[in-house]
Amino acid sequence: MKRKEFLGLAAGAAACSLLHPGCKPRSARPGGPGETRVTVGLFELRLRHAWGLSRGTWTTRRNCFVRIERDGVVGMGEAAPIARYGETAESAAAFIEKASPVLQKDLFEYLDRWNEIEALGPGEHAAKSALDMALLDWVGKRHGLPLWKMFGLAAGKALTTSFSIGIDEVPVMQDKVREAADFGVYKIKVGTKDDRKILEGIRAVTDKPLLTDANEGWASREEALEMIDWMADLGVVLVEQPLPSTRLEDLGWIKERSRIPIFADESLIEASDIPRIAPYFHGINIKLMKCGGVQEAVRMAGMGRALGLKLMIGCMIESSLGISAAAALSPLFEIADLDGHLLVSNDPFRGVRTVKDQLVLSDEPGLGVEGGVWQ
Repeated sequence: MKRKEFLGLAAGAAACSLLHPGCKPRSARPGGPGETRVTVGLFELRLRHAWGLSRGTWTTRRNCFVRIERDGVVGMGEAAPIARYGETAESAAAFIEKASPVLQKDLFEYLDRWNEIEALGPGEHAAKSALDMALLDWVGKRHGLPLWKMFGLAAGKALTTSFSIGIDEVPVMQDKVREAADFGVYKIKVGTKDDRKILEGIRAVTDKPLLTDANEGWASREEALEMIDWMADLGVVLVEQPLPSTRLEDLGWIKERSRIPIFADESLIEASDIPRIAPYFHGINIKLMKCGGVQEAVRMAGMGRALGLKLMIGCMIESSLGISAAAALSPLFEIADLDGHLLVSNDPFRGVRTVKDQLVLSDEPGLGVEGGVWQ
């Protein structure tokens, strides 16, 4: 597999034939004044350590990046596709090709553009997120405003972030905790038959607060509640998605009995899901890649808060491009789990900084990100 692939979309014909064999090529169009040139890059992010969840283990993640250029200003976005929802880097690239005519319209009307992109079809939330980021990055640069300031937020209120420890052999997980000694909170992936051994091993090397994420891994509500009670005594302060997303009644049963907050992850995709799931959880984990972008995440935060839910902003395995967009929204939230770029060894971007565990937002306009897979 090549480290990079470049596909010109609105800019030219080759992308059409590469993405969809048999599609008639179009003539290249470089983009003149008032036109938007759209380019996509597929890039393989290499992980510093194997990344294990209850449903699998990965050593690389293939993401899709979009670059838009109009009137000499560039906007960039990232799609970290989620396999659980049937997304791939290739399907994200195909959706961006489909959406590229929308980007020929007025980019300052970014809410209308997002609505038009959303209306193109269901799913492909990571691709929609990449397009939304690129729009907002472009608009922010044209206005000379950082993303956080565009939404009326204060950079000084950016959160600290937890550091995630994927499932592995216990000594390896202990080493990961030691390597991340600057972080004040760890998020431990669970949902396996070895959960007690894992958490006891983590507790042997740190007494810091722990978050846990079962990724739908426990089989029954009774098993989940037993584990949660045990974890509460071990200093775990919240649990994400203890059961499969469809089992809301069982999740509500756990919520009523749990000694620590239960957060929705896989049960939640976009804003329209929140009223339906709110009775069954204490809080929600909002991810740009899962909901379709910055604008939808802001709507979800407002709706979640209005319904009395605790708010976490999370991430997938992403470069600094995607993480910078999410970090800019962190003042809207109570908990941040924005470490996806820190798990990567070949991040092609430079953006938000993490000083010890503090997210430090850039004063540069737009996403405040430099670099790229196009260089």
